[in-house]
Amino acid sequence: MEENNRKAWLYLLPAGILLAVFMIYPLIDVMIYSIEEGYNSASQTSYGYGIYNFRYILRDTYFLQAVRNTFLMVVITVPISTGLSLLIAFALSSIKALKNLFQTIYFLPYVTNTLAVGLVFMILFKKTAYTEGMVNLLLHFFHGPSIDFIEGPYWAKMFVLCFYVIWIVMPFKILILTSALASVDQNYYNAAKVDGTSPWRIFTRITLPMISPTVFYLIITGFIGAFKEYSDAVALFGTDLNEAGMNTIVGYIYDMLYGNSGGYPSYASAAAILLFVVILTITVINLLVSRSHVYY
Repeated sequence: MEENNRKAWLYLLPAGILLAVFMIYPLIDVMIYSIEEGYNSASQTSYGYGIYNFRYILRDTYFLQAVRNTFLMVVITVPISTGLSLLIAFALSSIKALKNLFQTIYFLPYVTNTLAVGLVFMILFKKTAYTEGMVNLLLHFFHGPSIDFIEGPYWAKMFVLCFYVIWIVMPFKILILTSALASVDQNYYNAAKVDGTSPWRIFTRITLPMISPTVFYLIITGFIGAFKEYSDAVALFGTDLNEAGMNTIVGYIYDMLYGNSGGYPSYASAAAILLFVVILTITVINLLVSRSHVYY
């Protein structure tokens, strides 16, 4: 038994080393940076430790703007993308003819380059000196007002960003949910049909409970992914997200490290720690909620 334990630890050693080097050490390093006050990147020195970095970013207008944008995007995109994906996956599972073709079509945005999709969205929504964009042409057809979705009002830019994020994440969710629906034992459905159960009751009492672990997984990963959004905003609004008013928390961290405001790793680390705490808190809340709503 002792020999087997030693072998098991030896097998786990490479993974443990990688975990320590690339996850645990960076996390500890970021925590240290976040409490170093007056850190100088050139001399690698600071004049003390404290919570000044956290106090600074919590008063920084750009950080508060990034927090607002990120939370709005999370609250809007995660429920809508998960709900729509579930409906589409259920519809695909009910289709026998051309099922594989439709699955491939829905999955295409996931394997398409993010920036390429962003350029397409700019063509659809951006107003220029030569064209008002295809969406505005459609609005004109229905006698609607012309809206600048890329450089116009805040609600219009947030609408485009949320629409874009939903478009990007839905294919993966549809694929996962389609697989989950295919794994449900058909005997449950046959028994329900014999009893004359309505389709809605079958969906809520059989389908949803059986795929609840998958739905819960997608919700958790959806929250984490939405909080880490950055490249999608860049694809739509360019690299100066602060100027556009559409920065995210991850974008703020990047700007503090390498952007126009760059050279402040302590501020960036403090923002990263706050982001880590927020994601951890929401994940724990979801885990607690899942105890009574997820069936394994």
